[in-house]
Amino acid sequence: MTDIAYHPTRLRALRDQFRALRAAEFPWTADTVYLNNASIGPIPERTRRALDEFTAKRTAPHLLPDRELQAGLQAARVAVARFLNAEPDEIALATNTSHGLNLAARALPLQRGDVVLVSDREFPANVYPWMLLKKQGVDVELAPCTPEGWPDEDYLVERLHDPRVRVLAVSFVQFSNGYRADLARLGAACRANGTFLVVDGIQGVGNSVLDVRETPVDILACGGQKWLLAPWGSGFVYVRRELISVLEPAVAGWMAFEGTDDFSRLTEYNPTFRSDARRFEMVTLPFQDFYGMTASVGMLAELGIDDIAQYARVLHEPVFRWADETGVRVVSPRAETHRSAIICLAPAHPVEAYHALKRAHVVCSLREGAIRLAPHCYNTVEELERVLDVLDQLE
Repeated sequence: MTDIAYHPTRLRALRDQFRALRAAEFPWTADTVYLNNASIGPIPERTRRALDEFTAKRTAPHLLPDRELQAGLQAARVAVARFLNAEPDEIALATNTSHGLNLAARALPLQRGDVVLVSDREFPANVYPWMLLKKQGVDVELAPCTPEGWPDEDYLVERLHDPRVRVLAVSFVQFSNGYRADLARLGAACRANGTFLVVDGIQGVGNSVLDVRETPVDILACGGQKWLLAPWGSGFVYVRRELISVLEPAVAGWMAFEGTDDFSRLTEYNPTFRSDARRFEMVTLPFQDFYGMTASVGMLAELGIDDIAQYARVLHEPVFRWADETGVRVVSPRAETHRSAIICLAPAHPVEAYHALKRAHVVCSLREGAIRLAPHCYNTVEELERVLDVLDQLE
């Protein structure tokens, strides 16, 4: 995410652009204030059409030859790679974030006595796969958070001076407060120590800028159903190219091996893993979901992730002002370095506030004692002001 504020003229142009997008791709928003993208992102109309077209062909399978199915998967890899400034051969398609995090936990070369450093209060998907390694003698350390409940990056960097720390596992953006990790800083510290950086990307990819050529990440796992506005069952794992050849998945799909592209000679077994990230894929993949993901990621790329990130800041402005005026605590960071699209409020009675918003047809989440508001590119300032109107009535 850029730290440079946009000119007011540019911001007005963004508002107009995103309002047009809202009408074309998310027409149902006329009836509902949907601020729950950190849970489930809606699929755009263009994605729905792509899914419908695919499903129509699926009713007559001969309309979907193998070459077309495989081309569809490759298109998804290409779309995601462009989004991250990666290469397509560094992308493995996956059905959820957990697949990639389990891949990291089981494939990275860890030994008894090694330490996996995990920031405390992470989403469970980025904790349990590492905890299971304790049975193999790997130490898993939950690093304490700051008093605000955010990852303590100073502590994490200090711990990375310990050569026993072989993995640092963090979320790009924290699910419960929207804290965006400084992956550039953490990645540089990991490289200096020879530590692997594993990132749960699902709450950041799609609302915050990440360039893996500039930011040293070893493995990043991401589902598509939230900020990428893609179907359930779509997602990916980015694996840094230099790491691919040295990692062997603990569980292998049959198309992870060389020679399996030729369906006429499948019993000529070749136990050689593919040289690219497809060695980490588990087939059969849900083809229709990846057709949909390609359409959604393409739309976000057209809009520009930097513009989407900046627009979210604009949507947050009335919330910050209201919080300052009322004294309600904002549990999300305000510093530009760590902001994301998620903004969380902790009113005196969060459960009551959550149900009041629900009655007012505002869809959001209650997480860790705070109201989580997660606007995306199709949301408006007026919708955030509607939230504040409801909360005002509770005072």
